[in-house]
Formats: sequence, C-alpha cells, structure tokens
Amino acid sequence: MYEFIILISKAWSFNHLSAQSCVFLQGGQKPLKGVIDLSSGDPHRAGMKPVSFVRQVLAVCLYPHLLQDKIFPLDVKLRAQRLLQICEGQSLGSYTASSGLHHIRQTIADFITKRDAGISANPRNVFISSGAQRALMVVVVKLLSSGEGPTQTGILAPQPCPHTLPTLLDEAGVLAVPYRLMEERGWALDLNQMRQALDSSRGGCNPRAIYISNPGNPTGHVQERKSIQEVIQLATAEKLLLLVDEVYQDSVYGQNTEFLSYKKVLFEMGQEFSETVELVSFHSLSCASVAECGLRAGYMEAVNIDPDVMKVFDTMLCTDISAPTTGQLALDLMLNPPGPGDPSYDTHAQELLLTRTVLTRNAQRALEVLNDLPGFSCQPAMGGIYLYPSVKLPAGIREQAEVANDTLQKEMK
Repeated sequence: MYEFIILISKAWSFNHLSAQSCVFLQGGQKPLKGVIDLSSGDPHRAGMKPVSFVRQVLAVCLYPHLLQDKIFPLDVKLRAQRLLQICEGQSLGSYTASSGLHHIRQTIADFITKRDAGISANPRNVFISSGAQRALMVVVVKLLSSGEGPTQTGILAPQPCPHTLPTLLDEAGVLAVPYRLMEERGWALDLNQMRQALDSSRGGCNPRAIYISNPGNPTGHVQERKSIQEVIQLATAEKLLLLVDEVYQDSVYGQNTEFLSYKKVLFEMGQEFSETVELVSFHSLSCASVAECGLRAGYMEAVNIDPDVMKVFDTMLCTDISAPTTGQLALDLMLNPPGPGDPSYDTHAQELLLTRTVLTRNAQRALEVLNDLPGFSCQPAMGGIYLYPSVKLPAGIREQAEVANDTLQKEMK
C-alpha cells in the first residue's frame, strides 16, 4: 500500500489522463493520504531544498552588511561584492538594461561556449527574461503571429507537449500544428510525423516555425544527434524557424544518454546550415537543478536572426518581460558555480549530486509504481522531471463516460 502516488501527466488524448482523473476516477476512499500536484514543475514546492551557494550570495547582495559577518565562506562574499559592483549604485534595487545586465549576459555566453565545446556564443545574442515561457510568448510568438485563415501563422508543436504551450499559442493568435511523438519508441520524435503534419497544414495556415522540447516535457525523451540533424535539415528545406526549449538540459539521467544542444549540432553540420538556419533556444532558472522558480529568470539565445528583429526583442523585453535583478544574479550563480579549490565547492557539488541522485531514483521508482498499476503503462524518462503514462480504461468505464456525456449534451440543448 502506497502512502501517496505522484502522477505527473497532462491530458492530450482519451488514453492519457491527468493525475487527478487517474486517482479519483471512481471516487470513494483511496489507500493514500494525498496527491501532490507537480504539473507546474516546481520542485521546491515538493520539498526540494535550495542550493546553499545561490541563497547565500543573494542574501549578502540583498543585505550587504552581511559582508562583515563571518558566517559566510570567503568565496560567497567575493562573489556578492562582484555582483553588487555590476549593479547601478551597487544595489539590487536599481534598474538594469532591458535585455539584462551585460555581465550576466557574458556569463551566459561563456556557459554556452563551454557547454558546446568551444562553439562561440556572443552576449549580444543573449536576452534575459522573466522566464523561458514568457520569452517564447512575448518576444518570439507575438512577432511571428499574423494573418487569418490560410494565412494565419502556424507552429509545429509536439503531441504531447508542455501543458502551457497550447494556451500560449492560442493567446498569441498562432495555430498549433501537432506532430505526434512515438510512444512505442520512448516518445521519440519522428521525421515522417513532422512532414505529415506540415503537409496537412498547407492551405489551413502558414507554418513558420517548429517548436521542440529537448529534453522532452512531459515525456522525458532526450534526442540523439541524428534526430536533431533531421529536424535541422527539415527546417532548412522548409525555411522554418527553430524554437528549442532546452530548460531541462542539466537534468539528464538516462543510462548512456547525453544532452546535445541544437546549436552545437547545427554548427557541427557545416556552414550550409550554421549560417542560414534561424534558431532561438531557451533555458530557465526555474527548470534546472537549482529550481528557483520564484526568482523568475531565464534566457534565450538567438542565432542567425535579423538584426532589426533583435532590436525588437530588446524593446519588447523592456516593456513586457524584463527579469528582476535577483533572478539575473541567480542565473550567474547557476551557470558559473564555485570551482575546485573554492571554499563552497565541496558543499555545492554534494548538494547538486544529491539532487540528481534523488531525481534519478525517483524517476525509476515512479516508473515501477506506474507500470505496476492495472491498466497503466509508462515509458522510462531519460531526462527532465516528468513521466507520461498511458492509461487503458476498462470498457465499462468508457461506456459510462459516453452515457454521461450524452446526457450532458442533451441537458445543454
């Protein structure tokens, strides 16, 4: 008997139900104490502890008198002093540039360059926002949105997809063109499915971009190099913008699985692709190992985007979604952590290792629980913080649902 069951899923078809529907489907008393809703992807809400180095440096930055306190390690104080120096008036209460503090944008560029084995990133192509989803909504999707009917902008979107994406596209006036992920292959992306979705959309909308989630949200699938190359080739042939959500890039735990950024693969494919394919990738403070959702910060890197569009990015960030200073500083701390020899290094490394170990263990445990439930089957996740189970309901329940639906429809007439 389980104390509680955590099902992290979102409805996208009859066979894929939300956590609440699965648990309370038949009503009555259940052999569990409660349900924890993690659909928002907020690990701290579920009990994850904050990273000490991040909180300590922010504490000193917010209250500089703590620089005189002996409670904090020396590297915490030195980092806080350096971050305060980049703020106007050496205060977190001052405004920052609309696209973010230059020092933080440089930190992000350095992180990307290191992550991608030396492929250079320019801080001028980096834009800090109050979160990856907000950046996607305001800066990219709204710019793409245009037309009605056959001329309405369409964006290819995976099915299943992040539960916030359909609403986001709808609010922006963009039509979602769904391409189905292959459950039997661990929710892998299939190029034929993408081509079919693209072909079927012709005449109904004007497809202008492909949205990718890698590692997958909510499936946990991690794309291999060949798969990424195929998507890039399709985008090249069809002249489509690539919008790549990579917010779970530091949460890959599948055996013999590694995260490859779209940018790295793009530039390793040669100038034919690296100088022409338009790519915007996203990362977030909320969805990483530090999981500081409440600090509201993320960034996007734009590759091969028209300079005039980049100016619009900056303007829209200023008016709509600029990140708070505390969030920007936390990005710096996440992407440039203590190094070997620093006083905080051992504690920081141990905390991150513990978080990743717990994540890996919980993913396996949840998978076993789900696959032991009658009517449930679930593919293993290779990364991220979600599992996406499939539910086969007994014929009797389906029939009851159909009768109830028919009754409801008659009452509404």
